[in-house]
Order: sequence, then C-alpha cells, then structure tokens
Amino acid sequence: MARAQVIVVGGGPAGMLAAGTAGRRGLAVTLVEKNERLGKKLLITGKGRCNITNITDLDGLIANIPVNGRFLYSAFTQFSNQDLLTLLQRLGLKTKVERGGRVFPASDRSVDVVRALEKYLTENHVRVIRGEVSKILVEAGAVSGVQLKSGETLPATKVIIATGGCSYPLTGSTGDGYRLAAEHGHTITPLKPALVPLEVREEWVRELQGLTLKNVAIKLLSTEGQKIYSDFGEMLFTHFGVSGPVILSASTHLRPATSYRLLIDLKPALPPEQLDARIQRDFQKYARKIFANALDDLLPRKLIPVVVRLAAIPPEKQVSQITKEERGNLVALLKGLALEITDLRPLSEAIVTAGGVTVKEIQPATMESKLVRGLFFAGEVIDVNAYTGGYNLQIAFSTGYVAGNNC
Repeated sequence: MARAQVIVVGGGPAGMLAAGTAGRRGLAVTLVEKNERLGKKLLITGKGRCNITNITDLDGLIANIPVNGRFLYSAFTQFSNQDLLTLLQRLGLKTKVERGGRVFPASDRSVDVVRALEKYLTENHVRVIRGEVSKILVEAGAVSGVQLKSGETLPATKVIIATGGCSYPLTGSTGDGYRLAAEHGHTITPLKPALVPLEVREEWVRELQGLTLKNVAIKLLSTEGQKIYSDFGEMLFTHFGVSGPVILSASTHLRPATSYRLLIDLKPALPPEQLDARIQRDFQKYARKIFANALDDLLPRKLIPVVVRLAAIPPEKQVSQITKEERGNLVALLKGLALEITDLRPLSEAIVTAGGVTVKEIQPATMESKLVRGLFFAGEVIDVNAYTGGYNLQIAFSTGYVAGNNC
C-alpha cells in the first residue's frame, strides 16, 4: 500500500477542512472516521440549521472566546470567517446572515454544509476510510503512522487529531483525541461541559417548560453577590431549569455542582420608574379586573400565574386596590426574577467541551505539537471554547485549515 503522507483522525468540520486543505497542496491524505458518515455532529448543530460562523471582525471573534482566545489570533488571520464563506460559496453553498451576525446556510439545512465539505474532500482527492484509530505511532520523537482498532497500521509522516470533544457522545465525540494526545505526553486541561443548560432549585420552572423569552437581560452572581456574567437576548425554560443562547453562553463561566444566583430582567428596555408608569397605565385600563387577570398586556400568558404568586399580591385583589408598595414589589420582580442555579447539565448534553489539549503545547501558527514532530491538532480537542453565535465552528474551521496547510 502506498505510504500516506497525511492522516486526519476525525471527520467533523475541523477534520474535513484539514484533510481537504492538505489534499489541495498535492499531499496524499487519508481521513479516518469511525461513524458511518462524515459530519454527524455538524448535522445537529443549530437545531439542524448549522450556525456556520459569525461575520464579526477579528477582534470580535477573539472577544467571544473566553477560554484561550488569543491563542487563535494566528489561525483566524490565516483563515478568517470571510475566507471560510468564500470557500463555501465556491463549493456551492449559499449563506445568509441573521441577528447578531450569525451565518447560516440559505437553505436552513445543515446537510448542505456537510455536502459542501464532502465536495472539498472529493475535489482534493482525499481518501476516506471508516475505522477507529487506537494509537498514534511515534518513532524517535516523530509521527510514523496510526494503528486502527482492527489492528491495521497506516503509515504517515503527519497526523492531524480532529476528533472533537466529549459532548454528544452518540455522534462519536467520545474523547478519543484526549487519550491519543495524553499517551504521548500532552497535558489535558480538565474537561467540563460548556454551552450547556443549567439546573435550578425552583420547582415553578416546570410550569414554564417550553416558554421562550426574547429580549431579556440576565445577570449571574456568585453566592457572595459578585457578578460573573451578564448578557442580553433569548432564553428558554425547561423541565429542569433554563437554556437558550444567553444561558448557554453564561454556562462557560460556571463550575459544575456549584450554586449561583440568576437574575432575569424581563423588561430591560424600561428603567424601574418607566416600568412602574407602564404598569399603572395597564392597571387603569383593567381597573375593574382582579390582579391575576390584569397582566395580559405585560407578560406571556404562561408566565402570568408564576409572577402573580411570586409578587405576593393576592390574585383576587382588585387592581384599583393594589398599593404603591405592592406595585413596587411587582416592578422589582419583573426587573430581577431570581433563580438559584444548582448545577450544569451533564457533559453529554453540552454543545461543546471545555478543556482539552493545553495550548501551551501547540504551536499557534501551525497547530503542530511542541512535543511530537508531525502531530497536529484541530478543533474541539484543543483547550479553546467560545460563546454561542457561530464562534466554535469558526474555531474548528480555522484550526483545521491551519493544520492542513502546515502539515
């Protein structure tokens, strides 16, 4: 069998871009994927729509990567979000930009992104085989190939590990890359869920399951009252707690099995005085109604019973009899609906994995290991992770390109 010059381990976004880019340089490339098809996890991202990237500038990309963002400066310079969109357009994928600079396929179908990347592999003569790499072979401090679980050995002078993280294990992300890297001396930063829903103590959230709140502001505080994170946007109530874009981004800053306080401002556009004036107008409009029936213009119907209970105003009380103090309590509640966060959801439910191969052992300009010659890393296996909005996929594409272009 002809000696493969490059082996890419993992057929996700980072692996496909790395393999196609290496193949474009005229190298003999073999991509090894253990799933029955490529891009399995990519197919479910963005609820099946695939938030490919974000159109922000370089500084904006770095600012949205709270963990080791500066490490990616060179990768984003070599292969930017615009470079990615240009490539995908050439491969026949039409895209569109939505709120917050998020980029999606115009078809709203993640499978079209996978097909474009498969075309990139085909046109650059990448050989794709189904198999599972059990070991990276190293001789005299340099890569010499890989061994498959079947026992077959594939020789190579360069190997790119692009196996993803530990989240969504049913898609094949089972942490293989961490083990392969650790076996050759690499430090693995402790793994934890990132971009993951949060569990809360309050039972009333179950009543709100499925309710989405748009244009709300959130603030996360430590038990000592120190602000940890704040954001504005969309969130969702679940049977166990809260989720949605602002919650997922907030989770990046939290530790598992630790308590936090979440404050939700349901009316962030209105300062307390203006909100009070708005409530007074509603109460005048519904002066003959009881409190429980006077909030239809102010809140989603599903949320009203919960707010009525938490406001400590008798639900049968006539609106005209509500005191200024009671109205003040209602304003405070709407400006700071409080929940106690008790834990993160499991790593298996996280969109991405925080932690991974430490960036101190990777060359930022090439993605090559500092410990083993010819060994490269790309994507989620590296200890970098970002907020929601397309940033994590851009990390995968940029690091994949850099590894493929420098291997």
